[in-house]
Amino acid sequence: MPRRTAIGLDIGTSGVRAAELSFGSGGSTLEKFGQVAVPPGAVRDGEVVEHAVVVDALKTLWKSGRFSSRKVALGVANQRVVVRQVDLPWVPAAELRKSLPLQVQDYLPMPVADSVIDFHVTEEITSGGGRVLRGLLVAAARDMVMSNVRAVQAAGLRPVSVDLSSFAVLRSVGRPHSEVATEALIDVGSRVSNLVVHSGGVPRFVRVLLMGGQDVTDAIAERLGVPLDLAEAIKRFGMEDATEQDLELTGSAVDLMLEAFVDEIRSSIDYFSASNPQHRPERLVLTGGGSLLPGIAARLEAATRIPTRSGDPLSTLHLGQTGLDDDQLSLLQPLAAVPVGLALGVAS
Repeated sequence: MPRRTAIGLDIGTSGVRAAELSFGSGGSTLEKFGQVAVPPGAVRDGEVVEHAVVVDALKTLWKSGRFSSRKVALGVANQRVVVRQVDLPWVPAAELRKSLPLQVQDYLPMPVADSVIDFHVTEEITSGGGRVLRGLLVAAARDMVMSNVRAVQAAGLRPVSVDLSSFAVLRSVGRPHSEVATEALIDVGSRVSNLVVHSGGVPRFVRVLLMGGQDVTDAIAERLGVPLDLAEAIKRFGMEDATEQDLELTGSAVDLMLEAFVDEIRSSIDYFSASNPQHRPERLVLTGGGSLLPGIAARLEAATRIPTRSGDPLSTLHLGQTGLDDDQLSLLQPLAAVPVGLALGVAS
């Protein structure tokens, strides 16, 4: 019997990435992974702006990645996505989706008609003598979602689902059976980062931050007066023959951006914990390309006083004939959380 497969597609600010998984009685297997860079400005804060550029990148990705299907699970995450915990009157599961537009307008900053909405039930409680569904309301601007969907379709691909990237990170990195009751997952992207707090795999809080590794690159470029590609290389590998002044300027740029990012994470966790003290995170888990920034884990741990470690979205997967060597797998590990989680969502 053929193994089922699914492909998760992540359209990020710096590149497009896809992971193909297969599913069988022995677990999930990473069969293929690929990524293609996109130039600055083609994708702005998670939204496709230059369609032709992104379409070309997707076509190149599919040609080079040799994926077995054109059906994809697409992720979204940007400032035009709203995620809020709300309580709704209990209705049967079959009726919940149909009743949502009538129940959630007061919770949204945009008209329901202009939104793509979903409700992720986390628990059922009793309140005021009646049954209540408590969960996370997710709403995304319809024109933003369709902009990304149209780019995917123009590349000859077929979106079978659109999912919140934060939920994808939870599936790939969050562990339902863990030594801690609650943890916060932080996927640090180029321009968009995802924060999701969960307890045993149940999401409690989600926030999308418009901050990431590219902000550090921009700051280095501005301080040193160098092009962005050189600033990116300096961020990753340091600077040969650097003067003391160059090192000071680079260090201050990195420090400034990391301080701002850490403050956002700390304040978000404090905000959640103030109203949910029983679910205060006991651990922070970092993924994403930006998680490789030197010192970011130590800074987060110092600011939040919560133990911090790196997450591995590949740790629960078997590895198929990906064609990737150990060095390549090590490089893709922090980048794989979203596309792997999107593919896992198709199987769930």
